[in-house]
Amino acid sequence: MDAFFTAADTALRTLFAQPHAAKACPTVAEHVTELSVAEKQKAAGLMRVNHVGEVCAQALYTAQALATPNPGLRAHFTQASLEETDHLAWTAQRLEELGARPSLLNPLWYAGAFGLGLLAGRMGDAVSLGFVVETEKQVGDHLQSHLTLLPEGDHASRAIVAQMHDDELRHADEAKAAGGVDLPQPVKALMRAAAQVMTTVAERI
Repeated sequence: MDAFFTAADTALRTLFAQPHAAKACPTVAEHVTELSVAEKQKAAGLMRVNHVGEVCAQALYTAQALATPNPGLRAHFTQASLEETDHLAWTAQRLEELGARPSLLNPLWYAGAFGLGLLAGRMGDAVSLGFVVETEKQVGDHLQSHLTLLPEGDHASRAIVAQMHDDELRHADEAKAAGGVDLPQPVKALMRAAAQVMTTVAERI
């Protein structure tokens, strides 16, 4: 019952409250970000996608923590969710700085990711951890692509994305070390296709 209330609280805080980071937002102190209107729009679309990714991360980890009967693994997922809260707060702050809004479909993204997390969790701890490994690897690739796509002068967004990239790959390594199995290629391909739909829609809506 406690896990259920924690899951409900996380959903409400993720979707309707202002997130607060435990760590300071990454910056590049020696560089000032000055963007044209078009560059701001481009950066805002990409950072909106990244914010959606962090909304989904909260849902995934919370659902997986709810699904596992293993107290140690539940603590692992809960800690990862707390660390992802930093990313959620950083991307929300950057969107505000760019004069942009989060995705209007965040409740839908959260619900979908929560369902996937529950499904992965019900398939056993090794598969659930393997799902984390593959998810974080794909997110890492996605963030690396954003370092190419972001305007060259958007040092503020680039600092955030670079730190997120490092953190996501660390989460993948930790999940693999905890016993995550390698998922079948068709599952990986399906995950990539779903992520492509989400990123395409979220950049605009």
